[in-house]
Amino acid sequence: MHYLCRVDFDAYAKMAVDLVNAPLSELASLREILPEPDWMCDDATERDLQVFRKAQKRLRDVFEHGSAGREREAVNELNSLLESHPVHPRISGHQSGNWHIHVTSRGSMVSAEYLAGAVWGLSVWLCNYGSARFGVCADDRCGNVYLDTSSNNCRRFCSERCATRSHVAAHRARKKAAIEDTATNLTPVG
Repeated sequence: MHYLCRVDFDAYAKMAVDLVNAPLSELASLREILPEPDWMCDDATERDLQVFRKAQKRLRDVFEHGSAGREREAVNELNSLLESHPVHPRISGHQSGNWHIHVTSRGSMVSAEYLAGAVWGLSVWLCNYGSARFGVCADDRCGNVYLDTSSNNCRRFCSERCATRSHVAAHRARKKAAIEDTATNLTPVG
């Protein structure tokens, strides 16, 4: 019997997005972004938190370079991250016929495991779709990053909430400007 081996690179790339958007103020905030299996949450340490914070800034740079059309810089940063967080594939599963590949091994620190997968997934994403699909939310109050999965690469916001908030603010600003313009242009009758 022949089985198709699948690696969910989109899920790994989403780990990079989750990390960049996480507050990481304390160990508890780090544990909120860690995926299954549960052992990652139990094994995360303050040392992991420090590693995650450094990687968070570097991954943000990747998104900023990509969204600004600086693909070479995004590639260079990802290559550097791939060197810092190497991938060690392993077959995982609980029963015959349900085997799949994880891109890192359990034997390393939580940060090494998470970051190797996140960086690998983001690198595959860039190779498949280009860095123009890396986005930084257009709402100045937000700053979250995202992967643009729209059919025509037109996404500008990380969420519908940010898009709506930004559009409402722009509408109110236009309305206020129109009222002020009308008031300025009124000439007193006399």
